[in-house]
Amino acid sequence: MSKPLIGLVCEVNQDGLHPYHRVSEKYARAVVDAMGAVPVLIPALTNKDNQLDMDIDALLSHLDGVLLPGGYSNVEPHHYGQPSRTGTFHDKARDALTLALIPKAITCGVPLLAICRGFQEMNVAYGGSLHQHVQEVEGYHDHRENKADAIEVQYGHSHGITLTNKGLLQQLYGKSEARVNSLHGQGLLKLGDGLRVEAISDDGLVEALTDPNGKSFNLAVQWHPEYQVTKDDFYQSIFSAFAVACNSHMQTKAVGNL
Repeated sequence: MSKPLIGLVCEVNQDGLHPYHRVSEKYARAVVDAMGAVPVLIPALTNKDNQLDMDIDALLSHLDGVLLPGGYSNVEPHHYGQPSRTGTFHDKARDALTLALIPKAITCGVPLLAICRGFQEMNVAYGGSLHQHVQEVEGYHDHRENKADAIEVQYGHSHGITLTNKGLLQQLYGKSEARVNSLHGQGLLKLGDGLRVEAISDDGLVEALTDPNGKSFNLAVQWHPEYQVTKDDFYQSIFSAFAVACNSHMQTKAVGNL
């Protein structure tokens, strides 16, 4: 039996003289363990002028879903009209890929799940903006992890969220509140045009969003549901819904090719 192909967007890192396109293993593991699907990596290929050097339409025609993973870089703030603070780590190639890929995937009805940096990318792709250092904004918690902690502590539950009444997440989980981890330094400032808030942190920060007018499942979350997803009912509910949508898209494509 065929399994859905899930495209995982890569980040670009320099190792000596060589650029590498990579994805953290936990995202690929979640695609296999929580979805029963096949992960494939999408390199962020650009030309010398940092223009996207890929055929997005051809790519999406082969995929049954797209997952935008988290990453250590931040979306370059010129994409939402702000200057960048010196020393901030950016990934121009990933920006070029994701900001083109997101609207195409939504328009084509390819299911999309965006996590952490992916959440920020989706908001920016829709014309929204970000707090570049949310811990410096009065009223918000410090949502960053302590990198000296053990991995299970960094990715452990750290705060509560309230799910939007009758929203997508509430329907998936069947409850109005959940506990999530928190490993991010940026946060949503202005909500992108046409997006709907799906969850809010206990300090008022938007933690999840969706395009309610998208042709298929689409969800962006600020936390990391991929970590030990099969041991957390809330996280599993997200990946299960994504899997159902990806399987449906695969079957629709198959019928169309008969």
